[in-house]
Parts: sequence; structure tokens; C-alpha cells
Amino acid sequence: MGLFSKDIETMDDLFVHTLRDIYYAEKRILKALPKMIDKASHPSLKNAFTTHLAETETHVIRLEEVFRMHGADAKTVTCPAIDGIIDEAEEISSEVADQEVLDAALAAAAQAVEHYEMTRYGTLVAWAKRLGRADCARVLEKTLAEEKAADQALTELAEAKLNIRAAE
Repeated sequence: MGLFSKDIETMDDLFVHTLRDIYYAEKRILKALPKMIDKASHPSLKNAFTTHLAETETHVIRLEEVFRMHGADAKTVTCPAIDGIIDEAEEISSEVADQEVLDAALAAAAQAVEHYEMTRYGTLVAWAKRLGRADCARVLEKTLAEEKAADQALTELAEAKLNIRAAE
């Protein structure tokens, strides 16, 4: 069958499929973040993860809104990419004994997740606009902006604190 379902014949089909992909991803992230919060030791990292957990709950609600606006069922399709990113993060974090190194690893893993989300939301915004769905694009742009901000905050935290402590 290939990379995509045989049911994808139009750009609209692809748009809905990708919405379902990121919907799955956001729900998987909701399950992974509490574990990351528990494993993190640096207060700023715990706070960043806790903040993003609340944002992710909002992202799920926004996706459900876009599904409604677009007249599509809010369903998921398995996203092997996010599964792989999260599985890798869990594997690496289980192998790191030093807490400072673990915090740096967790921040890096979270950034891998953010980068995946940014690619998906950026694509969805572009496709929504192309499909004449500026209303959907506006909702998706809010989430894209939050994903970019989360990535930037993680970069600043890692460079200012976590990576320095991990390297000592």
C-alpha cells in the first residue's frame, strides 16, 4: 500500500490524513510528558514540560476544532515518526545515570518532538490556505507559534543551564 493509505486521492484527503497523524502525535505526547516531568530534575525543565503539557491539551482541543470546521471525523492514524521519536527518548533516558546528563538528554528529546510538530503544523497551515481554509489555518497557526516558542525556550534552557551542567 505504500506510505499513505489508498484512500488519499486529493489534497483534501492528504490534509485530513495529516490532521489525524498530528492528532495521534499530540495524544501520544500527552502520555509521554508526565514521564518526562518525573524524570527531569532541573526545576526549569520540569516547569517547561509542565507548561507544555497544558499547551498540548489545548493543541488537542484545537485539532478537534479544525476537524469540526473542516467537516471531518476527529480520528487518529498511527504516526510511526512520533512513536520512534518518543521510543528513542525513553530508551536513551533509561540508559543515562547522571541526572545532569539526563536533563540535557530530555531537553534534546523534547526538541526532537517539537521539531516534528513544527513540520506537521507548518505543512497543515500551508495546505489549509491552499485549500481555501483560512479559518483552519488560523487555528493551526496558533499551535505552530506555541510549538516554536516551546522549542526556543528549550534551546535557551539547554544552552544557558542544562548543557553546561551536563558537561561539568
